[in-house]
Amino acid sequence: MRIALAQFDFPVGAVARNAERIAAMIAEARDVHRADLVLFPELSISGYPPEDLLLRPSFLAECEAALQRIAASVHGIVAVVGWPQAAGAVVYNAASVLRDGGIEATYRKRELPNYAVFDERRYFDVDADGGSCVFAVSGVSVGLIICEDLWFAEPLAATVERGAQLVIVPNASPFERDKHAQRDALLATRVKETGVALAYLNLVGGQDALVFDGASVLADGDGHIHHAARAFEDHWCIADYDATTRKFAPVGWPADGDEGRDALAWRAIVRGTRDYCAKNGFSKVWIGLSGGIDSALVLAIAVDALGADNVTGVRLPSKYTSGQSNDLADEQARALGVRLFTVPIEAPVNGFLDALAPMFAGHAVDATEENLQSRSRGTMLMALSNKFGGLVLTTGNKSEYAVGYATIYGDMCGGYAPIKDLYKTEVYALANWRNTVGGAPVIPPEVITRAPTAELRENQTDQDSLPPYDVLDAVLLRYVDQEQSREDIVRAGYSAEVVEHVLRLVRINEWKRHQAAPGPKVSRRAFGRERRYPITSAWR
Repeated sequence: MRIALAQFDFPVGAVARNAERIAAMIAEARDVHRADLVLFPELSISGYPPEDLLLRPSFLAECEAALQRIAASVHGIVAVVGWPQAAGAVVYNAASVLRDGGIEATYRKRELPNYAVFDERRYFDVDADGGSCVFAVSGVSVGLIICEDLWFAEPLAATVERGAQLVIVPNASPFERDKHAQRDALLATRVKETGVALAYLNLVGGQDALVFDGASVLADGDGHIHHAARAFEDHWCIADYDATTRKFAPVGWPADGDEGRDALAWRAIVRGTRDYCAKNGFSKVWIGLSGGIDSALVLAIAVDALGADNVTGVRLPSKYTSGQSNDLADEQARALGVRLFTVPIEAPVNGFLDALAPMFAGHAVDATEENLQSRSRGTMLMALSNKFGGLVLTTGNKSEYAVGYATIYGDMCGGYAPIKDLYKTEVYALANWRNTVGGAPVIPPEVITRAPTAELRENQTDQDSLPPYDVLDAVLLRYVDQEQSREDIVRAGYSAEVVEHVLRLVRINEWKRHQAAPGPKVSRRAFGRERRYPITSAWR
C-alpha cells in the first residue's frame, strides 16, 4: 500500500482556498504519486489554530460545506482530511475518511491539549461515545488518531484492539527546540507498546507566533524510526507500507540533512518571518541598523526569508552613535546586498526636548532623554513604513524583553519581532552559526565581538545596567523557561542580590511584553500566548 503524507501549509481561515487545494492534491496523490491513501494535517480545512473563528457558526458551516465538496471529488483513492465538525451546540476536532465521493467515517480527537500554546478545551468537546476509527485500504486495516491522542497510550491501544495494522496520525504540532527527539522517543514507546506501525504527519508553516516544522516521520512496527522529512519545508512524503513485515519503504522522502539546534532554530525563524509577512500582505520590510548584533541578526534573517531586494536597512544615528557603529551597519548592508539609508535623529530629538524644556526645567537628565532617542527612531521607521509600504521588523531579544531593557514605542515599534524568543547568548550563537553556512560571513565578526551598547549616552554598555549576559540568561532560563523559584536559583549558585534584581525586573515589565509585537516561538516558554502572566499581580 502506498501512502502520501501532505506536509504542506494550510493557512488559518483560508477555507475555500484550502479546500480547493486539498481536492487538487488528492488528485495529484492518486495520479502522480500513485498513492492508495493520502493524509492531510490536523484541521487542514480551517487551518490551525483557528481560535475564536470556531465560535462563529458561519465559519463552521463553511468548513463543513468545504469538506462535502472535497469528498464529492474523491475517487480512486482514500483521503483523510482534518476539519472542525459542528454537531449541534458542540464542536469536535475531527478527521474524516473520504472514499468514492462520500464521507465513510469521521474520527473525533479524544485528548484535547490545554497547556502551553494550546487552548483546545475552550473550543472543542470530547465525544465520549465516538470510539476508534479503523478502515480498510488495499487490504490493510488502517487506524486513525489525531495529534495529542498519540501522547496518551489508550487511544492508540484501543485502535490497535480494533484490528489496525497501521495507524496514521495527522498533527499540528508547533516547533520548539529539542522537540524532535521527544517525538522520536514517543513514537518508539508507542510502537513498543502496540507493535503497530505509525505514519506521523505534521503541519508546516508560520501562524502568528507559532511555527510548525513538519518533520513528518515514519515508525516501523519493529520500532525502527525513519529519518524525519526536512523541517520547515512543504513536501510530499511518499512511502510504501508492507503489512506482512510492518515496515515502510520511503519512495519520495526528503530527509532532513541538518537537525542541529541552531540549524532548526534558524529555519524556524526564517519560515515564521516569511509566512507572517506573506500572510499579512507584506512583501517588504524595514530594519533599523545600529551596527549591533541584534539588528545584524534580524537583517540576515530577513534576507534569507524575503530576499535582499525586499529588505531595507536604515541607520538612525544620534550624537552618541559611534563611527564604528555607522561603519558596521554599512558593512552589514553591503555583505547582504540590501539598500541602506541614513536618517539622523538629532533634529527630532532636539525638537522634542525644546517642546518639553519648560516642563523639564530643574530636572536632571535621566532615562527620559535616552528614551526620546529610541522613540524618535521608532517614529522614523514607522513613517517610512507608512509612506512606502512594508513592515517594520523589531530587533529586541528575549533577554531585553524579559527585563524591560527595551523602550516601549521606541525600539519595540514594529509589526514582527524575529528574535523575540532568543536570549542574548542564543543571538550570539545563532550569528556565529549563520556565518559558517552559505559561503562568506553575513554578519561582520566585529559586530559579534564588540561590547553590546544602546548608545543612548556617552560610553554606555548594556552591562552598566544588567548583569553579564551569560549570568542574566542563565537566571532567566531557570525563572522563565523552567519556572524555578528564587530559592531554587540561589541554591544553584547565583548571587541572591543578582537573582532578586533580575526577578524584580521581569515582574515589573510584564506590561511592556503585553504590548510587544509577535515573534516566532522557538523555546519551551515563549513570551506571549505561551507564558501568560497577569500585568497586575501582588504575588512575589
